[in-house]
Amino acid sequence: MTSFDFAESAFVLGAFTVAGFVKGVAGFGLPTVTLGLLALTRPLPEAMALMLVPTLLTNVWQSLVGPALWPVLRRLWPFLAAAVAGTLAGAGVLARSDAHLLSGLLGLLLVASAALALLGLALPTPTPGRERWLSPAIGGTAGLLTGMTGSFLFPAAPYLAAMRLPPQHFVQGFGLGALLATLALALGMAGHGLLPPDLGLASLVGVAPAFLGMALGTRVRRAMPETRFRDVIQVALGLVGLWLAVRAFA
Repeated sequence: MTSFDFAESAFVLGAFTVAGFVKGVAGFGLPTVTLGLLALTRPLPEAMALMLVPTLLTNVWQSLVGPALWPVLRRLWPFLAAAVAGTLAGAGVLARSDAHLLSGLLGLLLVASAALALLGLALPTPTPGRERWLSPAIGGTAGLLTGMTGSFLFPAAPYLAAMRLPPQHFVQGFGLGALLATLALALGMAGHGLLPPDLGLASLVGVAPAFLGMALGTRVRRAMPETRFRDVIQVALGLVGLWLAVRAFA
């Protein structure tokens, strides 16, 4: 049975509120921010289990509601199917690996993602011929990393951005990928005994602060330059990632 004292409980609730705030402003980042913060104090598998329910619920609306669902499915189904398969495989790696080292891998992913965003680097737009094999390759890689670290952000987001999708297609495509990968992660972790019932119930506690943070973030988005906020968040994520990597590999 996993237990939380008052300080730990307050930190977990605060992490979900901050992560929801980031998602409200930027439209992404709830699982990545949650994991980056929770992995500072808890083993990575526990952090991944805690973020499952809030991530699932906050991605349902983003992915399923909107006019782009069917066009996104028609174009991205190889990417999405490979992401699910990769996540299930990654959960198997998680069950057999040192969680401390995987938290370091999460840190490296955060640093890489922040560096790409802050430097303004973008992947080249794939031609239709290359897209046919790149989509399942990138989807599988993103899924594998999701199964191992819980974060679907990299390389999924840079690749979808490189495809130059219309904004609504990008939002729903990324949301759908995150939703399916998180569902696969839950199944994979449960199948390998990494999702104890008490952590599943504890994950429900994060739903309210996550949605509260999203509501606050949505208000802030209307009052401040989004680009400036994204830069601040990327710097913060990069520093958290650097700390996780140094702690794991030093």
